[in-house]
Order: sequence, then structure tokens, then C-alpha cells
Amino acid sequence: MRAVVQRVTSASVSAEGREVGRIGGGLLVLLGVASDDGQQDVAFMVRKLTGLRVFADGDGMMNRSVMDTGGSILVVSQFTLYGDVTRGNRPSFTRAAGGSVADILYKDLCSGLRRAGCDVQTGVFGAHMLVTLVNDGPVTIIIDSGDRRSQTSS
Repeated sequence: MRAVVQRVTSASVSAEGREVGRIGGGLLVLLGVASDDGQQDVAFMVRKLTGLRVFADGDGMMNRSVMDTGGSILVVSQFTLYGDVTRGNRPSFTRAAGGSVADILYKDLCSGLRRAGCDVQTGVFGAHMLVTLVNDGPVTIIIDSGDRRSQTSS
């Protein structure tokens, strides 16, 4: 799984002309699912997203998580995070999981975040969406569960 995580003061997502998700302060997560992802990747991503310390403490240091601040998480599926342009200019998406598998893992991630106590809003899986955000900082972090696998195999 690959996530582009942005600390936001607000974010929303619309599909088919209607707003389907909105948060105030918290995290906007653009999430891609790879063809070799599974439940261990979901668990890894839930731990990282709930524990990611990108919010300021009383001293202005990034020491607080979304759980500490009571913020929300907006999760939007984005298979294009697995776009590969190493050959040519048209992205290849062969590393992205197929729709049915990706949808299950996307929903499992959202459920895991909710079980952890997060307020979670979502987009519409597979739909054309419009995402609006106010990036706070700006703070943008990339998390890739594949990095975890490569570090443990060496």
C-alpha cells in the first residue's frame, strides 16, 4: 500500500456532483493498493496513520498524532499512485491491484482506522472524484508498506 498523507485544516471529496466526505483538521490520505498487498499491509498502514506524529505539541514540535488531537481522516482511493513512467510518458498501472481486491483492502483499512477510534470519512471507490484540501504547513508524507517488506528481507 502506498499513501500520500497530508496534514490538513480541512478537506472534502465529491463524486457525481455531490459531496461524499468532509473533515476539519486531520489527515487527508490518498491511498493506492498494490497487487501484492494483503492484510499485513493494512495493519501496517493503520498503525502508521494512527501513530504518525505530524501535529504540533505545546512547544510547536511535531509530536502529536491524529489520535492525540482528536482529528479526522479522509481516505480517498487513488490507484494512480502505482503509475510507473520509467518507460515512456504514459503511466503503466500493472503494479496496482485489480478493482475487487483493492476495494476490499481499502475498506479493510478504513474499518481498521475506525476500530482504532478514528473518525473516518471516505471517497467513492473507483469513481471519478474531486478532492479539495487546505494543506497545513504544508506537511506531506509518503508511506509505503512495500518499504517495510524490503527492510525486513535484507
